[in-house]
Amino acid sequence: MRLRAPRSFAPLALALAVHATGFASAYPAFAQARGAAQGDLVARGRAQFDDQQYEESIQTLSGALVRPNNTKAQKLEIYRLLALDYITLGRKDESESAVRGLLALQPDYALPASESPRFRDFFAAAKQKWEAEGRPGLIKDTPAPPAVTMIHNPPPQAERKKQIDLAATVTDPQHVLTDVKVYYRHGTSGDFESADATVDGDQVRVTIPADAVKPTIMEYYLQGFDKAGNPVVSRGDSEAPLRIPVPEPLAAWVLPVAIGGGVVVAVLGVVGGVLLFGKSSSPGKTGPPAMNTTAVTVNIGN
Repeated sequence: MRLRAPRSFAPLALALAVHATGFASAYPAFAQARGAAQGDLVARGRAQFDDQQYEESIQTLSGALVRPNNTKAQKLEIYRLLALDYITLGRKDESESAVRGLLALQPDYALPASESPRFRDFFAAAKQKWEAEGRPGLIKDTPAPPAVTMIHNPPPQAERKKQIDLAATVTDPQHVLTDVKVYYRHGTSGDFESADATVDGDQVRVTIPADAVKPTIMEYYLQGFDKAGNPVVSRGDSEAPLRIPVPEPLAAWVLPVAIGGGVVVAVLGVVGGVLLFGKSSSPGKTGPPAMNTTAVTVNIGN
């Protein structure tokens, strides 16, 4: 048996680099476009509300709420929009929780007179109930309690049609975390599906199902919630999700070829769209012309 040295690995190397690192690292312009497309989550959530995409708006604003360094004005607008989303969908408990989050930041907040009476009446009732209960959660000029944190490293790659098992570690000093979900999708556009995670102490485990895992990219993010359904921690979000490369499967064939009374086993493979040919090691016999690639041939018998 004789191994023939390849003349050029350039096409194969490029194909593998794209699969192993994802499009963002292989194409800087693509990465820049993704960064620019992340945009302002609050503005996006507001636009989705205006377009009557209420579930999508809630998902976007939930991601915005747990981002660090939000200003007070941004938090007020996030809670306001979340409340409007929930009220529109008839989800009373979540609506009231969002109003309370807003009032905890600014107790004298009131919706403008131009707002829909349906929204103003709900805000007024929620505020009255909150005040009657002694303004629970009111934020005073005291140090903020320790935040919930999450540590998670994405897997380097996944295999097509095989489930992806994810794990994370959370730090929750105030024990407010009650639920964690993973949001995932195939590709870089479209809606995210969700799955519930298992929380055991500080350990979080969740699985992306096998039927959702397809080449060449999976995007996902993790988000944790308190008992009222408010997001309190996130790893990634809908505008800046985590990514896992899913390489295309390799295809290979073994073809027996009769040459000079013997049998030559020719190995052909396709990797990243490049066809591999080889030459017979029999003296004076040649196979198909080489195409800057490599192959292995074995001469068996006479």
